[in-house]
Amino acid sequence: MDSKSLGVGAVLGAALVSAAAAYSQSTKTETTAQNLSGLQRNEVHSTATPSQKFGVVPTGQPTDTFDTTKQGPADPILGVALAYKAETRKDKVDGGVGAYRTEEGLPLVLNVVKEAEKRVLQELNEGKRNLEYLGQAGDDAFIKATRAFLFGADCPRVKNDSICTVQALSGTGALRLGGEFLRRHRPCAVVMPNPTWGNHFNIFESSGLPTGEYRYFNKKTLGLDLEGMLADLKALPKGTCVVLHVCAHNPTGVDPTPEEWQKILNVVQENKLLPFFDSAYQGFASGDVDKDAYAVRLFEAAGVEMLVAQSYSKNMGLYGERVGALSIVTHSKETAARVLSQMMIIVRANYSNPPKHGVAVAATILSDPALLKQWKVELKGMVDRIAAVRKGLRAELERINAPGSWEFMTKQIGMFTFTALTKDMCEKLAKEHAIYITSNGRISLAGLKMSQLPKIAGAIKDVMGPKL
Repeated sequence: MDSKSLGVGAVLGAALVSAAAAYSQSTKTETTAQNLSGLQRNEVHSTATPSQKFGVVPTGQPTDTFDTTKQGPADPILGVALAYKAETRKDKVDGGVGAYRTEEGLPLVLNVVKEAEKRVLQELNEGKRNLEYLGQAGDDAFIKATRAFLFGADCPRVKNDSICTVQALSGTGALRLGGEFLRRHRPCAVVMPNPTWGNHFNIFESSGLPTGEYRYFNKKTLGLDLEGMLADLKALPKGTCVVLHVCAHNPTGVDPTPEEWQKILNVVQENKLLPFFDSAYQGFASGDVDKDAYAVRLFEAAGVEMLVAQSYSKNMGLYGERVGALSIVTHSKETAARVLSQMMIIVRANYSNPPKHGVAVAATILSDPALLKQWKVELKGMVDRIAAVRKGLRAELERINAPGSWEFMTKQIGMFTFTALTKDMCEKLAKEHAIYITSNGRISLAGLKMSQLPKIAGAIKDVMGPKL
């Protein structure tokens, strides 16, 4: 069964129970087979021929070659970037890029990042820093600072060290580490909102976990389907891992209100579900880093065990530096220490040690009150520009009387607006107007210029056709 086509309610629950059970058994069988294989290799080490020793059956012909490798499909998001890059029309529009751009359409390096990097390099030149390996868990100063940034410096479990935090290769790496930890130590199915970030399924399925979906977006209202979401969560088997976007939900830009988060928390607690928060936009949604952390802090205060993946790609503009963290919230300092020991084993087997430079820049900003204040000001500036683009695009669509209501656009939040544009309409935007957005109708407002809004609005009206 295709994991993404799992039904909702009881059907989803039954399917996930079956998949999780099958996975658990296969894991035990695989581990036993690996152990036996190791024993057999040791037993024949001194007398076996090379072919016998490695389990190779000599046939005179290779059993396979790289020539049989099949062409993989293009990533749905990165593929848009490649198509935009190949476009030769001068008035082309990049509405697919998941990164902030200035009004001139250029990548932005924050001034606070430049200042922090200057300090890091100066300390390196003065011998106060070096280029030795970090430990598997990562940079100590960053770990301490990022945990406080997410959960709050006054959080009791931050103070008593019952949260295990490790540095990760941005948010993607944090999710992958979390998936691997669950596969090894808490096997379960993972369900994600429909829709969700395109890489979520890939990450957890590559981790060897069964996956499914729960209702999240109401296509009629272009808002949250809270009733459907709660019904699906209530029908899940106990122990199911539920992926939740902390803020600025990607791709919809639709977030629960504080009251709705409380209802979600109640179901999570009642059904003993395991939350896995994805925090890719803290501060980048509302411009307030504490407000954007509301959901995580609500769940933590309720005493819920959970995982949280953090990324500093968007809010610090450290895209290529791959700065992130995975936090696993436990009930005690002793449990957190054991979890950390297992996380270090996972890191060692994957990439041994995390990178050093970008995380030093982030730690410098998070740990210095003056730089932290400066960062929040620059962060608010990015958020305000995106909000102006969002408001401007809605106004332009309404001015030219584009079909339908566009009120949803300014109710959504974050980098993206999730429209009702179909795949055919998106393809027509690219072909006839040189406007590139993802095929699900998601437009990245962070990559648009104010000067492009009349062209974009007109093109959207054109591909939608006349009012019915």
